[in-house]
Amino acid sequence: MTTIRETSKIVDPPAVATRGDSRKLRFYHIRNWLGMPLGVWLPLLARNRFAAPRVGQVLRQTVFSAVNSLLHRADQLIYSGRVRRAPAPEPPLFVVGHWRTGTTLLHELLVQDERFTSPSTYQVMTPHHFLLTDGWMPRLFNHALPERRPMDSMAVGFDKPQEDEFALCNLGLPSPYVKWAFPNHYPEPGLALDIEALDERERRRWVAGMRWFVGRLSYRDRRPLVLKSPTHTARLRLLAEAFPGARFLHIVRNPYEVFASTLHTWRQLWDSCGFHAPSYEGLDEYVLETFVRMYAAFERDRPLLDARQFYELRYEDLVADPMDEMRKVYARLELPDFETARPRLTSYFADHRGYRTNRHVLADEVRQQIANCWRPYFERYGYTV
Repeated sequence: MTTIRETSKIVDPPAVATRGDSRKLRFYHIRNWLGMPLGVWLPLLARNRFAAPRVGQVLRQTVFSAVNSLLHRADQLIYSGRVRRAPAPEPPLFVVGHWRTGTTLLHELLVQDERFTSPSTYQVMTPHHFLLTDGWMPRLFNHALPERRPMDSMAVGFDKPQEDEFALCNLGLPSPYVKWAFPNHYPEPGLALDIEALDERERRRWVAGMRWFVGRLSYRDRRPLVLKSPTHTARLRLLAEAFPGARFLHIVRNPYEVFASTLHTWRQLWDSCGFHAPSYEGLDEYVLETFVRMYAAFERDRPLLDARQFYELRYEDLVADPMDEMRKVYARLELPDFETARPRLTSYFADHRGYRTNRHVLADEVRQQIANCWRPYFERYGYTV
């Protein structure tokens, strides 16, 4: 297989032609760092040598972080004991798969079933104090949310289901999403993606933080959790051990679409969320190698899961016949009776019938690089090279 190091520049921005609606964030819009406390924010800023030309964003975040630290102390005084004494959470269902494979769609479909719950956008943004503040703070900041996600125009809202990796990042746990803050200063592909690669102390800290956050979510809502983060694709064994009985739903998609859409997404998010203007140097190699690292860890851990814990499907099958694919998910993972979920799923499909994904065109030489680097994925899931 051709490695990243055997290539130079894989694709310049003009090599990917994109047609689709993307919304650039304005200064006043809330970023995913909203709930980061000073104890996480200041070390992150220092590690990047305070190289943040977007001074207004830095000052605003510093004020938010100071407030978050105070709210965290109050939250802990009121709720820490209650959360510790609460019953253990039900084993979560994890939705996994590389970015842009349809994990968000699958997540939203599952939480249409009111027998499940999921962390909201507000909860993952403010993991330190949402128990104290989620009754009033979302109303205070609702006007500062963008209406649509920058990369794909999907609706945004504090009450929308959201991926828990944002919470882990704001908790100061190892996470590749710190690259969004300072994309030019975190060049290592797959940084903190595979938690197994960290030392024992950092692994223990990550697991403890993940359990702490899940415990707080479960205290708020006792229904079984559906958690979705593409990053968890590289963490199957660790999550299965941390949450005995957890189940995993894996979605895959045509690799050419995945590459082009991920490249577009990182360009949008690094610019929208970063504290400096990204150069995008090495972005194409970053996308390719992160995928390789993710699926090396996935294939390492996959055989350790019981057949009843794991099911996978193709994005193309899901969008072609969503009701039948969701019925299969319920059957294979032994979820509650599917017919109970059918009416709300039918309503969801009707409401989103007009949604269109972005369209991407890749140069021939780029397609060849993708085929060389990701060939095992093509072969395992039956995609044409």
